[in-house]
Amino acid sequence: MKSYLELVQTVLDQGSWQDNRTGIRTLSLPGAMLRFDLQQGFPAVTTKKLAFKTAIGELVGFLRASRNAAEFRALGCKVWDQNANENQAWLANPYRLGEDDLGPVYGVQWRQWPAYKLLDAQATAQIEDALKRGYRRVGLVQDEAGSTPGVLLYKAIDQLRQCLDTIVHNPADRRILFHGWNWAQIEEMALPPCHLLYQFLPNAAKREISLCLYVRSNDLGLGTPFNLAEGAALLHLVGRLTGYTPRWFSYFVGDAHIYENHLDMLREQLQREPLPAPRLLLSERIPDFAATGRYEPEWLERVEPGDFQLEGYRHHPPLTAPMAV
Repeated sequence: MKSYLELVQTVLDQGSWQDNRTGIRTLSLPGAMLRFDLQQGFPAVTTKKLAFKTAIGELVGFLRASRNAAEFRALGCKVWDQNANENQAWLANPYRLGEDDLGPVYGVQWRQWPAYKLLDAQATAQIEDALKRGYRRVGLVQDEAGSTPGVLLYKAIDQLRQCLDTIVHNPADRRILFHGWNWAQIEEMALPPCHLLYQFLPNAAKREISLCLYVRSNDLGLGTPFNLAEGAALLHLVGRLTGYTPRWFSYFVGDAHIYENHLDMLREQLQREPLPAPRLLLSERIPDFAATGRYEPEWLERVEPGDFQLEGYRHHPPLTAPMAV
């Protein structure tokens, strides 16, 4: 994780002070990248203790399309509590459904992206094609003049499942990606997605699979270690279910920043020598496509936090800092 510490130092040296919605200013730097060879180890921060179980609990919640902080808590992840119940803007939001509600965050978009088609009522071939693709009619829509209606169709798209299907059946495809940024629902979320674009890149010849992850805004003190662990764990899971060995994990950040009240924590980490990377072990109960030849993507929602374990994880003493909400 030396590259992570190098990025922290770069932001300290070259970042500019900026204000933001939280009221806590940041040292910010546009455009950053980290790259890890997962065959050399798992990208767990070692200059402090990684909240690995919390990160995996959140990932499992995403895989289950959770939109409620109570569901995340049940998985051992409490990081959504403040955003659900203490964010004043969200508390006043008319889309909030009550205590612990988060709106259609991350996993809802990953597994249940709401897709609509508005087609001309006379476009028979288009409507038939949409119905074959799993859309269903939900009603008629008239224009402002009240003339010939259009046909409104809807389906929930499981983006992540489609990625796995494509990896298995068409690994040469360069469009194996899923997205979390849904403009139509941003105002309905307690927090718009930060890590928002995931692209899987299989190498069928080597039976390796890589992942590129784009993060629009990343808190280097708390967010980056958390998101790195989640992204790498997701790639390991996808590899297990599709018969590929995880290889390169590339991590791109739009706004890389350090909160002012995280400076002491990060400066302390910079004084510590990184320790060897651990390895991620997946439970044997998760089917290994490479060994069984059976494609079982339903395990995306069957996995439990305990199915992910770090082997040989050594770290320096824990460090804490408040999360900006």
